[in-house]
Amino acid sequence: MQMLKKGYFGDFGGRFVPELLMPPLIELEEAMGRIMPSPIFQQELGRIMADFVGRPTPLYHCQGLSEMLGRNIWLKREDLAHTGAHKVNNTMGQALLAKHMGKPRLIAETGAGQHGVATATAAAMLGLECVVYMGSIDVKRQSHNVRRMKLLGAEVRPVESGTKTLKDAINAALRDWIAEQRTTHYCLGSVTGAHPFPLLVRDLQAVIGREAKRQFMEKMGGKLPYMIVACVGGGSNAIGAFHEFVPHGEVRLVGVEAAGTGELGCYHSATLTKGEHGVLHGALTKLLQDKHGQVEPSHSVAAGLDYPGVGPEHAGLQAAGRAEYYCVNDTQALNAFQVLCRTEGIIPALESSHALAWVLDNAESIPRGEHVIINLSGRGDKDLDIIEEVLGI
Repeated sequence: MQMLKKGYFGDFGGRFVPELLMPPLIELEEAMGRIMPSPIFQQELGRIMADFVGRPTPLYHCQGLSEMLGRNIWLKREDLAHTGAHKVNNTMGQALLAKHMGKPRLIAETGAGQHGVATATAAAMLGLECVVYMGSIDVKRQSHNVRRMKLLGAEVRPVESGTKTLKDAINAALRDWIAEQRTTHYCLGSVTGAHPFPLLVRDLQAVIGREAKRQFMEKMGGKLPYMIVACVGGGSNAIGAFHEFVPHGEVRLVGVEAAGTGELGCYHSATLTKGEHGVLHGALTKLLQDKHGQVEPSHSVAAGLDYPGVGPEHAGLQAAGRAEYYCVNDTQALNAFQVLCRTEGIIPALESSHALAWVLDNAESIPRGEHVIINLSGRGDKDLDIIEEVLGI
């Protein structure tokens, strides 16, 4: 989706921040326009993506799952990128930009831990200091990734305020950035926040859709897929997968949010499905809030989807009718997790399992023989403690 006016996707987006945050945001916007288009930056980023990140990631046809459903299911294997998730596309780009801006320190926030690992990786590779904020609940349920961040040299700071999850980690990171903006770049993990972050992260993640489109057309003689499906928390992997296909109106774009336990009145993360207009972390978007405008707690068995807001471009795509958004609950996602493990020999992240679950449960609504690309945003190693606890495996 193109911005109709600066910083906005339709009616959503903008820059609703305290005055103290305006200087670093303006500095970042200026750097994006001056540094990122330069041949030196693009050549260096291209080398890193190819030789360090491992791009292009494969587009894999799931033989077993396709036979089971009667539809052709493809996986864009972002789980095979270095660090095991799509997050590294964004962090390597932002870390390189920070280095070119003369900023020696990165800060980040993380829910599932994948963005924290990816930021710590980029910082180590480029010789930058790294501090990662993480809700204390997420520190416990994603302990595997916490250990990885520390091994990579990052300092992990648990956040004890609020719901002790991603929303509160973002608040802590923003306070740090205000205090240390001269030396520090805030490596935001999703297409959320104030302008220019939704645009910056979208452009760095758009490589997913560009590759998927080229790979699919090469395999299928120039044909486009019927549908692209991706999970949506903040929404970076989904925007990355969707962006290249937005101009192709014949390709359905489906985002899948987390419905929590699915019980009546439960906490969930279905922002686009059940949320309302509001401002969160500097952008006008859709979010979960009560009748007094207070942000409500969110929940998902997938820590990376546990966020009460969403990137403003998704809200714009939904309002324009260009993308569809649905939700599935924890049980459906856990079932899909097991199905992919046992039919394809791939252990997916619980976040990606939400996208897979929607396809499994709605296959009958897709014409037989049609081609569906699911963005497998990350691998499931990080979730094994949760799987063991919930499923007893």
